[in-house]
Amino acid sequence: MADQDTLHRRGLMFILSSPSGAGKTTISRMLLEADDEIRLSVSATTRPKRPGEIDGVHYHFVDDAEFDRMIEEDDFYEWAPVFGYRYGTPKGHIRSGLKEGQDFLFDIDWQGTQQLYQKDEQDVARVFILPPSLEELHRRLQDRGTDSKEVIDGRMERARAEISHWDGYDYVVVNDDVHVCFEKVRSILHAERMKRARQTGLIGFVRKLMA
Repeated sequence: MADQDTLHRRGLMFILSSPSGAGKTTISRMLLEADDEIRLSVSATTRPKRPGEIDGVHYHFVDDAEFDRMIEEDDFYEWAPVFGYRYGTPKGHIRSGLKEGQDFLFDIDWQGTQQLYQKDEQDVARVFILPPSLEELHRRLQDRGTDSKEVIDGRMERARAEISHWDGYDYVVVNDDVHVCFEKVRSILHAERMKRARQTGLIGFVRKLMA
């Protein structure tokens, strides 16, 4: 007998945001490895490629002229400047994927989250990850060993600004232990999938039950 797990549902845009160093990239990676129903939304960026990054996998790397063209042609769900570069979410196949029940994971900041939510509120679930303290966040950024003191100072300043928008999210999770944080985020994803509004196959199923 059919149940809600086998009925068709509409996909969702699952947003993970956090200050740099608070863990959203790690949690995103864990989620993608553990759940084959969600796919990473690949952003376009004017930032240069870092060692090991692959065009079309980690980002769509474009120059400023191409990014300007995409803005002009309304090719973005959202876009924002970050640390001197621009990042944006190409609409592409996302809307058709949502109709087919495909979930998309977004690793974006609060500005992108706002733009995405304003355009497709019903398809968006917003999760914000907080560090246990600013001291711990600073330590994590230093331990990366990839940024200068000036860059770290800039990230800390931006972190305070990001944290001030915590109440613009549906869920807020403190990342004190990455495995505990991951399980909480995963539970949120499962619950969002089961929302009645997304279970588009329920209408026909219930009609059959009541016939």
